[in-house]
Amino acid sequence: MAGVSDPPFRQLAAELGAGMTPSEMITSDVKRWKTTNTQRRLQNFENCLPRILQIVGFCPEMLATAAKLGCERGAEIIDINMGCPAKKVCRRMAGSSLLRDPSLVGQILDRVVAEVDVPVTVKMRTGWSPDERNGVEIARIAENCGAAALTVHGRTRACKFSGNAEYDTIREIKKAVNIPVIANGDIDSAQKALEVITHTGADGIMIGRAAQGRPWIFNQINSYLNGDTEATDLPLSDVRDIILRHLESLYSFYGEFTGVRIGRKHLISYSRGREGWRGFREKIVAVGERRQQFNLAQRFFEQ
Repeated sequence: MAGVSDPPFRQLAAELGAGMTPSEMITSDVKRWKTTNTQRRLQNFENCLPRILQIVGFCPEMLATAAKLGCERGAEIIDINMGCPAKKVCRRMAGSSLLRDPSLVGQILDRVVAEVDVPVTVKMRTGWSPDERNGVEIARIAENCGAAALTVHGRTRACKFSGNAEYDTIREIKKAVNIPVIANGDIDSAQKALEVITHTGADGIMIGRAAQGRPWIFNQINSYLNGDTEATDLPLSDVRDIILRHLESLYSFYGEFTGVRIGRKHLISYSRGREGWRGFREKIVAVGERRQQFNLAQRFFEQ
């Protein structure tokens, strides 16, 4: 979700029912925090509560330093990424590659938990590969080191995002630890959310890709879990208003040039599958001005 769940998107998700909105993944190398991209990712903590900073790395000292600095900037929860399957992350022994080294996982969590006074959580997968599915072992290490909660994606690193998420391992992790466990992976509807919670016994769910182009999914899930089994999709007028508000926040946060370019990918996601979306996509990627993009989007979603 790096490049998608930026501050404007997180603020929108929070307004639409998301209870926790972690930051985009940020390097634990604080020397690189001065870059424009990272500075943007560190902004707007105050707009989404609790303020969650997600950091990624492999060196216990670097991660501890990043966690401490993040807390000084207002972070109320430090989330350590042990789930990212990207090659550029894993070849540096960070992200989900840490799952191959349980000892290092323990060293990292011992060091970070000792450094900060806020809860430390872990985002992880079920293991490195289907043959090395050690999620239960990693979860127990995390709990013993003082982690406050776990979010578990129901795939291994080798699976990346292919195939279907499996929830049996998440259920076993939930049985093995006493800290909260949040289930993640392929949850794309309110009905699926209830199925996953029922099957795993998880304390909550995390939505990633399913929120792209449909951030109102959080309110739909909340309503369904609270007994409103007749919850339906939003009226198109409400969808239009949400999208236009999102565009305005992108222009405000990034400025016109970058805001328009980031707005393109969101508009493609918002429009996909709707009548006339292919023609709309061709037009939207061709415009470079804020007002043109906004007007095109307004007309399309008013049809």
